Amino acid sequence: MDAHDFPNVGILQKNYPKINMNLFSYYINKFISYLKMEKNYSHHTISNYLRDLQEFGDFLQKHYQNRDIKEVDYFTLRKFLGNLATRNLSKRSISRKISTLKSFFKFLYRERIIKSNPATALIYPKLEKPLPRFLTEEEVAKILNVVEGDTFISLRDKAILEFLYSTGARVSEAASLKIEDVDLLGGIVKVKGKGKKERLLPLGEPAILAIRNYLKTRKDTNPYLFINRRGTELSERAFRLIVDKYIRKAALSLKVSPHTFRHSFATHLLNRGADLRSVQELLGHASISTTQVYTHLSIESLKKVYQRAHPRA
Repeated sequence: MDAHDFPNVGILQKNYPKINMNLFSYYINKFISYLKMEKNYSHHTISNYLRDLQEFGDFLQKHYQNRDIKEVDYFTLRKFLGNLATRNLSKRSISRKISTLKSFFKFLYRERIIKSNPATALIYPKLEKPLPRFLTEEEVAKILNVVEGDTFISLRDKAILEFLYSTGARVSEAASLKIEDVDLLGGIVKVKGKGKKERLLPLGEPAILAIRNYLKTRKDTNPYLFINRRGTELSERAFRLIVDKYIRKAALSLKVSPHTFRHSFATHLLNRGADLRSVQELLGHASISTTQVYTHLSIESLKKVYQRAHPRA
């Protein structure tokens, strides 16, 4: 790495004559080298770190002209964050800057440049999690019904879409599924989730029929359930392309991924009276708090129905 890769580093030394910026830019250079060589971060990510640290340098120059980086304490950092708060930055932006400070001072402490880490006690602002996008039952039906034909590709794609909606499985779980994991007679499929934890999922009749029709076209010996026309297992990217294909074909102007079927699966179950614990088991969530986001989706759905139907809404 040299100065041409990250020109902002050179600017640091010129702009801060009253702090020992020779040392300041030296520490940053060491930190950036660590991110690039050891952490293998992208140029974009490293540029963000640099920008945040340069902003912190501006703050030190303005408020603590003679303070060495080794003298920066928790209260200095809190004042910096308070300064950021006056600029109406988003919580996400402030979170990123806190993350930069934590990484930078952790590095300085690990390198024994500072005796204690002042950023350890910094707390991230609580971010509001965006609600995941889900399809209505009508939109799902439209996508599933648009798959036509009896070719290998058509029958495979029908089986994939029916499977994703029937089970709520993750794309990674669908991609790693083997034929031996599927019991079409019993209507059960065994998937391997996060942490290699296995769980059994029920298969609906349309999914069973679609998979059975698809398997009739198979003449290969590949153990994986979903394969391409060359006879090798599908990648997760291929699943996304297949979903995109039928979204366009259904003429739905929606941004939908295979994971959207998982969100829709959970939301529709709750809308129809399934209990939260059962949905948690089906999704393979370790914590029920992860599943609770779908109750918010159900409430949003009910609110829309209320707005459309109630005379005084």
